[in-house]
Amino acid sequence: MKALLSDGSVVEKEDGLPVLRHTTSHVLAQAVKRLYPEAKLSIGPAIENGFYYDFDREGGFTEEDLLGIEAEMKKIVKENLKLETFTLPRDEAIALMRDRGEDYKVELIKDLPDEEPISFYRQGEFTDLCAGPHVLYTKQCKAFKLTSVAGAYWRGDEHNKMLTRIYGTVWESKEDLDRHLAMLEEAKRRDHRRLGKELGMFMFSEEGPGFPFFLPNGMILKNILLGYWREVHAPAGYKEISTPLILNKHLWEMSGHWDHYKDNMYTTDIDDEPYCIKPMNCPGSTIVFASESRSYRDLPLRLGEFGVVHRHERSGTLHGLFRVRCFTQDDSHIYAAPEQIESEITNIVHLIDGMYSQFGFRYRVELSTRPEDSMGSDEDWENATYGLKHALESLGLDYTINEGDGAFYGPKIDFHLEDSIGRTWQCGTIQLDFQMPQRFGLEYVGADGLKHHPIMIHRVVFGSVERFMGILIEHYAGKFPVWLAPVQVKVLSVSEKSRDYAGKVAAQLMAAGIRAENDARDEKIGYKIREAQLERVPYMLVIGEKEAESGDSVAPRGRDRGDLGMCKTEDFIALVKKQTAERKD
Repeated sequence: MKALLSDGSVVEKEDGLPVLRHTTSHVLAQAVKRLYPEAKLSIGPAIENGFYYDFDREGGFTEEDLLGIEAEMKKIVKENLKLETFTLPRDEAIALMRDRGEDYKVELIKDLPDEEPISFYRQGEFTDLCAGPHVLYTKQCKAFKLTSVAGAYWRGDEHNKMLTRIYGTVWESKEDLDRHLAMLEEAKRRDHRRLGKELGMFMFSEEGPGFPFFLPNGMILKNILLGYWREVHAPAGYKEISTPLILNKHLWEMSGHWDHYKDNMYTTDIDDEPYCIKPMNCPGSTIVFASESRSYRDLPLRLGEFGVVHRHERSGTLHGLFRVRCFTQDDSHIYAAPEQIESEITNIVHLIDGMYSQFGFRYRVELSTRPEDSMGSDEDWENATYGLKHALESLGLDYTINEGDGAFYGPKIDFHLEDSIGRTWQCGTIQLDFQMPQRFGLEYVGADGLKHHPIMIHRVVFGSVERFMGILIEHYAGKFPVWLAPVQVKVLSVSEKSRDYAGKVAAQLMAAGIRAENDARDEKIGYKIREAQLERVPYMLVIGEKEAESGDSVAPRGRDRGDLGMCKTEDFIALVKKQTAERKD
């Protein structure tokens, strides 16, 4: 795809979607200005799978307004306006935007470096402050759709004015657009916030925005995940610890979190001293490491923790279990000698691969490098980044580079899961850290009899257990495989005559360790079956007089397979136990 740069040159863009999406945000802004001249322009970037533009207009915009705006955008596309670029000196650029009443653009220009000319893009009567690039003609933006309206603070600061953000998506062809819109509809159907409520898994309360309450079914799923994690990690040599929720502020200053993360930390005073509710688990782990003398024979030391952390997130960013203020991390910190790094990373990758495969996830790998607000020497960062690159290449893993997105203390490997409808989620991570062991004075005695700083490897598989649960709910659309299902079997009595036998069967199932519920209500069997289907229970046992008379038989009904025929109760129990043990549906 050809793209117009701010210097007037035209280049070929191999991946033209970001250019197409950014141009379509300009088409959106032009349509809004035609229909609502009083609206003030803010910013309109390309984002993953689409674009948005923020506007300041009295009363904002509603979902109903999108139809009219879309229609005007289609006119602009049909007009096939040519994109042109020009630059102005700073003073003239400010004057141009001020004359047009675009206060937000004036503010943006004033924040740009003095020495650079200010670039603009023009299409027909519409001109916007922009660095580009853009496609050459508006006709290329035809496969678009406006998707939603939301509020957004100017510059993301809650102290600034609330603007109206209009989201949209655009693709190179109508077929690609249709596929994406179908995926969005499917994503709505799978929304974990709705399903979580329907399945009795979690809830939120106005008494604690962003702090999830787990209901019985949610706790069952959470405990299954934690149990699976322990089952995998114990033989891999991980030792589980638990560190305090609240620790002295001095610790967070030593770790560097206070300088880099204090705006997201909750604080309190204890005995007239400042303390912090932990947003991360790693400083607590360093205290455990430093609590006794260590030798090279103790390394690698793998310490795992289900640590509950609290982070202050803006209210506008909270989103079900995906973005909360309190969550559980399956954190592990490995203390290793330099020569052990590659083998440890290899082991972690194999462990993560095995766990993700269990849920049916594919994934891609990303290496994130040094950010601007990092701490530590250039040499340490070069060594850490090389260590991760070398490990990935030794494993033969394809990976992409994400420049400048590492943690402030070290580079990292991120694992992006692909779910059943093609969406990606960043969950697992491996971070190599030379800084924290030095800052906390962590040492071990080497084979040479001298003291050395260990290398610290931070790693998670689930990441946030709560977020991972939300991903699983949407991945399976609430239809969990047998081993994960909070309720594996519902026992449904047809009538009063079969109710006692149904209770006996339910007791047998529960005694065998199967998660079963007995629906003994005086309701029609069709109603009970429909309700169990809505609850997405893997198996229903319909107990009528025939089964009751047999004294040892049941009639299983599969969630998606319907009637499975009569079988012995003990055979059905064996089937469910086998599927649970093998973690199969």
